[in-house]
Amino acid sequence: MRRLLNALSSLALLASLHAATTHAAELHIELPSGTRTWNSSSLLSHPQTETISISADVAYKRDMQYRAIPLVVLLEGVAPGDHLQAVALDGFAAELPAAPLLATKGARAWLAIEDPQQPWPALAEGKPSAGPFYLVWQNPEAAQIGPEQWPFQVSRIRLLEAVAKRFPALLPAANANGDVQAGFAQFQKNCLACHRLNGAGDSQFGPDLNIPHNPTEYFAGDFLRQYIRDPQSLRRWPQGRMPAFSESVISDSQLEQLIGYLRHMSTRKTEH
Repeated sequence: MRRLLNALSSLALLASLHAATTHAAELHIELPSGTRTWNSSSLLSHPQTETISISADVAYKRDMQYRAIPLVVLLEGVAPGDHLQAVALDGFAAELPAAPLLATKGARAWLAIEDPQQPWPALAEGKPSAGPFYLVWQNPEAAQIGPEQWPFQVSRIRLLEAVAKRFPALLPAANANGDVQAGFAQFQKNCLACHRLNGAGDSQFGPDLNIPHNPTEYFAGDFLRQYIRDPQSLRRWPQGRMPAFSESVISDSQLEQLIGYLRHMSTRKTEH
């Protein structure tokens, strides 16, 4: 009986510690006016927080309901021409133009807040949930919002200069054609949240796409296109984290532009 009581006491302590940790979850928002830190409780009790429905949720791949606050409420002083970055606990760093985040019509950005008393489901067996904070969208198709613009497990949102200014090592040559420039835009939208290139970028999630080798150098024939469309069709790996990019996310022509940019950058490697 004593062992049982000790075990139950230990379980209660672990549960208490887990709840305390979840309660202590903090979101740091860094803007020119200063950094403000919000915790789960303060956001859940915010007067503009409400229950919303999300269709075809990117993380859970089904319809979901959340307690959430319009992201624009937390971005005081941010202008449509500004640029923001959302950093996740695992090093994922989503680059986000401010204009769609500030919109109140069409596509709408919300910050979903996980309630410690009603935790969200795990993303997969043995995985955590998408909490404590998750950027979700209503009507994402209205602004062509891609899956990489749904960062979950967010810990920080910050206003930064545009990618091209922060990371000149990502820039194509000045005389690069329009398709390569368009491919650079696709790279920023779909790849930079997970990958660096030439050592440039803020993500700590995936490998560099140019150093030491560019994927256009080691994927022969049509295999790179196939890998981007469906990574598991080329490499069966249960731990693989590369998502599939369907035609609804990146069209065939946009995919060709992206691959053209990568091929172009294989001739512009930086020294390390």
